[in-house]
Amino acid sequence: MAFKPNYNFQKAERNRAKALKKQEKLKRLQEESAKRKSGLSGEPDADAATDADAATDADAAAEPATSSDDA
Repeated sequence: MAFKPNYNFQKAERNRAKALKKQEKLKRLQEESAKRKSGLSGEPDADAATDADAATDADAAAEPATSSDDA
């Protein structure tokens, strides 16, 4: 007789492999998240950059535009 299947063992092995794969994926996602968070902490705040750009645009709008007709 060749092989007597043990369905419970096979199912347990499949479930173990799925759980291991899921843990590895979760660990990888957490590491990527940590990298993104650490990278963001060193950069200036996005809102502050937007406010600075808005202030620059407001200053440019307040200055009179020079044209070639003045000369």
